[in-house]
Amino acid sequence: MTTGAATARQPSVFDIVDESDLIRVRKVLRSEAESVRLNLVDATKLITAGSELARNILYYATGHRGRISVEQVCRQGRRGVRATFADDGPGIADIAAALTDGFSTRGSLGLGLPGARRLVDDMTLTSAAGSGTTVVIVKWQR
Repeated sequence: MTTGAATARQPSVFDIVDESDLIRVRKVLRSEAESVRLNLVDATKLITAGSELARNILYYATGHRGRISVEQVCRQGRRGVRATFADDGPGIADIAAALTDGFSTRGSLGLGLPGARRLVDDMTLTSAAGSGTTVVIVKWQR
């Protein structure tokens, strides 16, 4: 398996529409982290980052469709978990600013996206104003 190829089993895919889905996101991420044998610290980092990204869908894509896809991946003999968070919301006009500590459009501490990025091994964010947002995170075995 590689990060660009199909995984051994189908990814877990479901919508994120309300607060109860945050619990499901955490459970699925925990299950996949255990399955690929991430250590407790790395599993906790993955779950924390994923929870933040799911919460962003609820807060910033209000009234729009949000979803998550979680799958196991393998690269150069290392196993990991890849989670893709996507929404059909208003998008992010300035990605560089959104990834900067302290930047917030809602008066928060502005640590969500940059914090999530620090917790995982790989993170890509694609978005544009009016076109939704997709964030892909990966956490690898040590």
